[in-house]
Amino acid sequence: MQTLRVFFLWLTFISPTFAAPTLLVVGDSLSAGYRLDQGSSWVDILASNPKRLLGTDLQVLNASISGETTTGGLSRLPGLLDRHQPTSVLIVLGANDGLRGLPLETMQENLKAMFALVEATGAQVLYAGVELPRNYGGPFTRAFRDAQDSVAEETGTSYLPFFLEPVALDRSLFQDDGLHPTADAQPIIAEYVGRFLQESMSR
Repeated sequence: MQTLRVFFLWLTFISPTFAAPTLLVVGDSLSAGYRLDQGSSWVDILASNPKRLLGTDLQVLNASISGETTTGGLSRLPGLLDRHQPTSVLIVLGANDGLRGLPLETMQENLKAMFALVEATGAQVLYAGVELPRNYGGPFTRAFRDAQDSVAEETGTSYLPFFLEPVALDRSLFQDDGLHPTADAQPIIAEYVGRFLQESMSR
């Protein structure tokens, strides 16, 4: 009996601790809840009800920062991966690169580098793109769209082309700046992104 007790104690010490599956969202103000009450962004809504929206009891962490570009995201990502050790990472960056007119080639290289960093840890990488406002001009908005599409196609990454699509045509669901969705839009976005995540993470 004493030998059996020692054996179980030995198993306790050598058995690894398995963390719960974790989804890390790395984005900008569109995901950080810009000018919204704390805890009301679409990411927070996913985190509060993952069983219904994602189909599993997944821990959802929001590492989004207002004003973030793909360059900033790339610089922060190694530390985030090391700290949180996620099983999946959703990259929702690029909007500020486009709004600031930063080189699209740089945005693409940054995205590919982020995807590679995530994959190197064994985690699943997912990517959600955006559209630029029409007043940025047809040629640039099309080039921005094409840049995102080509990165997703080249890397084979699970891709949601425009994560604001279900609210994009309803101006009442946007704040006065015309860029950031209101609180009423957040549950709609959460449902839309949640379906994408559920389908992608079940593959």
